[in-house]
Amino acid sequence: MPNFFNDNPDLVRQFENLDLEEIVNLTENGYSDNSDYNYAPRNYEEARENYRQVLEIAGDICGNFVAPLAADVDIEGATLENGQVAYAEGTQLALARLSQADLMGMTLPRKYGGLNFPTTIYVMAVEMVSRADASLMNLFGLQDIGETINKFGTDEQKAEFLPKFASGECTGAMVLTEPDAGSDLQAVMLSAYQDESDQWYLRGVKRFITNGCGDILLVLARSEPGTKDARGLSLFVCYGGDTVKVRRIEHKLGIHGSPTCELQFNDTPAQLIGKRKFGLIKYVMDLMNGARLGIAAQGLGISQAAYEEALVYAKAREQFGQAIYHIPVVTNMLLDIRVTLEANRSLLYYTSSWVDLRDKLEEKIVHLKAEGQPFTEENDRFKQASKLAALLTPIAKYILAESANQISNDALQVHGGTGYMKEFPVERLVRDARITNIYEGTSQLQIVAAIGGVINDIMGDYFTGKEKQPYKGTLGQLADQLKNIRRVFLECLQFVVDKDDKYFQDVAAKDLVDLYAYQLMGYLLLDEAEQDTRQAFIANRYIIRAHAAARQSAESIRNEQFSDLLHADEILI
Repeated sequence: MPNFFNDNPDLVRQFENLDLEEIVNLTENGYSDNSDYNYAPRNYEEARENYRQVLEIAGDICGNFVAPLAADVDIEGATLENGQVAYAEGTQLALARLSQADLMGMTLPRKYGGLNFPTTIYVMAVEMVSRADASLMNLFGLQDIGETINKFGTDEQKAEFLPKFASGECTGAMVLTEPDAGSDLQAVMLSAYQDESDQWYLRGVKRFITNGCGDILLVLARSEPGTKDARGLSLFVCYGGDTVKVRRIEHKLGIHGSPTCELQFNDTPAQLIGKRKFGLIKYVMDLMNGARLGIAAQGLGISQAAYEEALVYAKAREQFGQAIYHIPVVTNMLLDIRVTLEANRSLLYYTSSWVDLRDKLEEKIVHLKAEGQPFTEENDRFKQASKLAALLTPIAKYILAESANQISNDALQVHGGTGYMKEFPVERLVRDARITNIYEGTSQLQIVAAIGGVINDIMGDYFTGKEKQPYKGTLGQLADQLKNIRRVFLECLQFVVDKDDKYFQDVAAKDLVDLYAYQLMGYLLLDEAEQDTRQAFIANRYIIRAHAAARQSAESIRNEQFSDLLHADEILI
């Protein structure tokens, strides 16, 4: 019987090596919840055991219940009839099973029926759900909506909405994009207005809304008449009902179980979340950063599923008198996939740990302020964690989404012609993977989001500390290669800065972000190799290839090939 937690040794290893003690202590408020909830942990060890048990339950549901339904969900898809959206039967069954297991409010406080888990543990569950059925993740992963209400809503709003999320009674949707406002959300024009009693209403159209048929909707709307930029936008929560019409659901390449809707709001009653005018610049940016972490996990889950399919097929398929698994070029493809998977998983959970620390320190500061206590130390650490989370989140989304596309394509290639047929799951995985580097901000926008932190080299102290660390034997040789990548990066960075040309900086951004990621992921793997000899192979293969790729990125920057873009109008005819 498959269990998507226990049968994934790298995921288990990541869990066992997580350093969440401070984060859990903050999450559990010094383990004081046990007095009100006898099932709450009394110490860090109990908390970790709780997390493991829940992840094992989630792994069992994903492996034995959700995954077998995924092919039929893909065929049936979500449907729209008489204005009502119906999930595929398998999606309905999967959501019911996850709700029965109390997995629909993993990060929400216990007082609202949630599990009060750190984000990192929730992201592990998201990875497993995505491996089972990527389209289901788009419903399971919308727990960020409840988290946003918990973070910025009033006590009355929390009491009204959060128990419905945690119980699985309601699903939600992030209602942000419009026909003329996709990545450029400051162009949103859906109107929010008040009547004489100050009741808010929403009027207008939204497009490309994941699970737009959800019961509880977070809506970005223009609350300030006459404005045209982000300062005129506020965030609202409302119920999907008679005044919210699903005009259509999109016919998509993949993730068929997840309905993508076009919505029309017809004077829909709504409640303001937080303060007016902060909808995009604060609340939606926070919401989207959480969603981007979820998409990174979705990409990783799809990658894991594709690898498993390719490995099983390669061992079973015989050609030229042997399993194709033993043909070196195929073996190399599988090794590359495996190394990429493990490197990406290290990046994802390193990132989620910083996101957790940022969020928990912010919560602590709010409490200290309310009690009139000093918070200087916490504030300094919060600022550091915020900078790192803001850098790492777009890098993780960019790297893992691009990898999902590459890995699923390589997995299909291992299958040969049979992989192109719908009888094999890998065909669906290729289609599902394709959206990950598009929604919640394309890969190109993730690079734009990350480049400021890269140019400011905000992890410079981290890399300097790693360069001083005495790695031994072959790991020392790999450390030398990482030092070379660091030197190459600094030279390229100086080259770009000396140009003093914003356009040149923007065009060089991808190569600079890649160089930064090579350094970080290389050191993460090197540290893992010090603890586990098996990981030495993973580190070796990754760092050697990263070293070669770094030279290529450097050549692209130094040779000023980007000047070709100045002649684009002459070439692109």
